[in-house]
Amino acid sequence: MEAAGFSDSFLRGRRLLIVSPHPDDETLGCGGLIAKAKANGASVYVMVISAPRVLKHYHNNQAEVSGSTRRRELSRAMTVLGVDQYCVGFETDDVHMRLDAMAQLDLVKFIEHDSELSIDRVRPDILCFPAASYNQDHRAVFTAVIAACRPHLAKNKAFVPVVLAYDQPQLSWNDAPFHPNTYVDITGFLSAKLAAYACYESQVQPEPHHASLENLERLARLRGSEVSVEAAEAFHCHRLLV
Repeated sequence: MEAAGFSDSFLRGRRLLIVSPHPDDETLGCGGLIAKAKANGASVYVMVISAPRVLKHYHNNQAEVSGSTRRRELSRAMTVLGVDQYCVGFETDDVHMRLDAMAQLDLVKFIEHDSELSIDRVRPDILCFPAASYNQDHRAVFTAVIAACRPHLAKNKAFVPVVLAYDQPQLSWNDAPFHPNTYVDITGFLSAKLAAYACYESQVQPEPHHASLENLERLARLRGSEVSVEAAEAFHCHRLLV
């Protein structure tokens, strides 16, 4: 639906809210859309849910990554993409990778009302959030956003007309296939997406890991080939109200 749904004219002047469980998910999933939206005069806001003080992960060269490093990488990526504003919700080690232990109501309220970039405050035209995967934080955020975007009367609170779940490289290993039904042509913005992801030096993995720069480019070109363009990002559209 690129021609009708996410053309330059459609994006012009829109307000986009990107919900990202952790720093880098927003770039992996929709960095191209962010860059394209900004090039067409849209406003883009990124709500990162969690970034800990110390991140322990499986990386040959770096067993631990400080929170200050993650925030610095996030800042650089947001600058590359031209994001208007971003925030990090929770920066404590007891929350990161434990969002599934948080009461769902609290996470829904954070996304809907309490975050400085909540739905109520940003009042987005388009909201993008991660498709559910094996990562428990992604599943928790997916469920919470679905609840936060539930249908209601627009006169009562902010209503989001377009709700999109974005792709991620790790979705190749999942209990349910990711079936995109919406594509955004990012042919002119793939380089910006890759440059933004390269800012996450502590997270980028070497080939042939799925989180490598090379694989991110392959995924964009694969999604592009599915709709006969050079590069694309894929989404599952949960609501499109026009």
